[in-house]
Amino acid sequence: MDLARQEAVTWRNRALLLFDRVAMPVAVCDVYGAVLLANPAMAAECGTTPGRLRGRDVLDLFSPREATQVERIAEALRLRHRSRYQVSVRWQAPGGVERYGELTADPVSDTVEDTPALLVMLRVDAERVPSPAAPAEPALVTPMEARILALLAAGATTARAARETALTTDGVTYHLRRLSSRWGASNRTELVARAYALGVLIPGVWPPGVSGDGA
Repeated sequence: MDLARQEAVTWRNRALLLFDRVAMPVAVCDVYGAVLLANPAMAAECGTTPGRLRGRDVLDLFSPREATQVERIAEALRLRHRSRYQVSVRWQAPGGVERYGELTADPVSDTVEDTPALLVMLRVDAERVPSPAAPAEPALVTPMEARILALLAAGATTARAARETALTTDGVTYHLRRLSSRWGASNRTELVARAYALGVLIPGVWPPGVSGDGA
């Protein structure tokens, strides 16, 4: 009996060594999808180490592209069917690369009566490198905001801008604060400069004119 146990441990250690050296991403999960064991290749796809994957839900790591696939697999496992199951997935690899592939799950157990574990293998089909982020488009200004900007560019004070637009001084200040927050301007001079740079005000025109009618 001791000899049999020793041989079993030896073969288990050999299997684990082989498991760690397999180039394909592989994991063993329980029937609910929680990772019990993962090899370094699988962990690398998630930007972590095998130990940190333990207990994670494999479908949280790799998002199914069709929810119905998962529902069919869950029903089949509930009925103890022992087929091979495949799920199309996508995930974000280290570096922000979005990858696509397929998870293949094989139920495995010592006997037919035992609750199976799932031997999960990942095949990478394609990847999409994110394009450089384009500068965010500034929100279009309203006609009132454009009018206030033109008055400021002409040198108007808050009080005068309020009279010209039939607003209160607090109303003018409210619009200026919104514009400053939107464009990241720290003062009114910078706010007017941004308005010219973004094409809200027409360069080379006096008195300052508004480009278009706003939003």
